[in-house]
Amino acid sequence: MSVQTATSPTTRRFDPLACKDDLDAFRAEVRAWLEAVVPADWHARMTGASEADYVAFQRWWFAEMGKVGLATPHWPRDWGGADIGIRHQVIIFEEIARAQAPNPDMFVISLYHLPATLFGNGSKAQRDRYLTGVKERGEVWCQGFSEPGSGSDLASLRTRAERKGDVYVINGQKVWSSYGAFADYCLLLARTDPTAPKKQAGISYFILNMKAPGVTVRPIRQATGQAEFCEIFLDNVEIPVADLIGEENAGWAIAQSTLSAERGLIIFELSERMARTLDADLAEAKRTDAAWLKDDEARRAFTRAYSDMVALRLMIRALMQEIETDPHMGSTTMPTYIKVHFSELLRRYTEFRLKLGGLAGQLRRPIVLGGGHQTGNVMHDFLLSYAWTISGGANEILKTMIAERALGLPR
Repeated sequence: MSVQTATSPTTRRFDPLACKDDLDAFRAEVRAWLEAVVPADWHARMTGASEADYVAFQRWWFAEMGKVGLATPHWPRDWGGADIGIRHQVIIFEEIARAQAPNPDMFVISLYHLPATLFGNGSKAQRDRYLTGVKERGEVWCQGFSEPGSGSDLASLRTRAERKGDVYVINGQKVWSSYGAFADYCLLLARTDPTAPKKQAGISYFILNMKAPGVTVRPIRQATGQAEFCEIFLDNVEIPVADLIGEENAGWAIAQSTLSAERGLIIFELSERMARTLDADLAEAKRTDAAWLKDDEARRAFTRAYSDMVALRLMIRALMQEIETDPHMGSTTMPTYIKVHFSELLRRYTEFRLKLGGLAGQLRRPIVLGGGHQTGNVMHDFLLSYAWTISGGANEILKTMIAERALGLPR
């Protein structure tokens, strides 16, 4: 796929990380780079694009971010990052949202879930091999957690892992694995002790080579028409013992660090994009004197969404401060609050926009691949919003966790 940048060719070399000691200069350099490299027409070219073109565009964008160190700047320096602080990450996310730049959707697991898992629990050999693979070769990772019948209640998973000599033999099925069709590797949970007194206690965490014999991947067509999610079938798949993460039967605790990345930091960029959308919607309504501004019910719905968006941004910044104080842990409960709050706000606001669009907004239109949750295609955005009420832990389960573990309510 041929990709044209947003501006005329320039010989200027951008280096945001060289400015990291001055936050204002760092922001200015990130902004200038985005203005130079983000294709002005990428939304148009990704509207109705083929899967092959979308994958090529995602790989191009990841490579462009890597050229200036903005693909993995949050990683420790020893593992190919720049070890930048939370404040720098805030600036990057804010400027990406401001520029309406592409979201590296295909690399989310690679950039956030994988390091969140390996930094604290992986071996040095695992970090050296797999983090280098992401940074230098653009390897794509997916997540093998949920199963048919074990989605909301993840601890009831049934995929088995039996050790035989130097390998574990895996049999089972996973579902809802984002970008599994393009993934090189998978973060996999499997049961190694079916007799454990607590179901959480018998689960182990593995690195699965998606090209290994016995791995079959089938895309799942979604309500939006896309096939981002996949189901993975595992038939006597062998995983080397060296690719067990942490200790055997300790996978459940390790998985919580993986999910914390999904429930917390990843939502930061999405929340910034949402804030931009709400501000733009309000500005456009004022400019055109939109009818909904005179409708009490519509105004209340928008005001509630806007205030919830402000609250969401404040919660995320509080989480950022906790992580800045303790980079390895942060809050044990805040990511869960954030995930529930964001997903319900996203669902309500996309529904609000769908209602404003009337029947015309429900007509089938080409999808902006890689456009995220606020593409302007209101029917698509509304349908897609429900995914976030399930991914990263179903909201019903998370609310129960909040009630029992945070609030101390009885079962």
